[in-house]
Amino acid sequence: LWDTSGFRLGTCNKLKPPKVASFNMSAPNASYLLPLELVDKCIGSRIHIIMKSDKEILGTLLGFDDFVNMVLEDVTEIESTPEGRRVTKLDQILLNGNNIAMMVPGGEGPEV
Repeated sequence: LWDTSGFRLGTCNKLKPPKVASFNMSAPNASYLLPLELVDKCIGSRIHIIMKSDKEILGTLLGFDDFVNMVLEDVTEIESTPEGRRVTKLDQILLNGNNIAMMVPGGEGPEV
């Protein structure tokens, strides 16, 4: 589903393990899961995002676009600083997908 701003919408209560990509496309029943399809299955679920910087984000995925810009709610931002960890709680954010290094669907993240 798409909303009027181009973000994908939907719900996902339980994630199933992704099928491994099959590069033999000549096989009659080749099945695979594209990266954006996996992110789409995460809508409505908790997700752990590791940024290119020293930040990690935990939140519930509400939607995303083709650039993997994300809208998250009930967000915890964890930043590693020389003084230790800084934890910030936020209601809702728009996260720039260009700064994401890794996403862990259903990930719990580090202990806060």
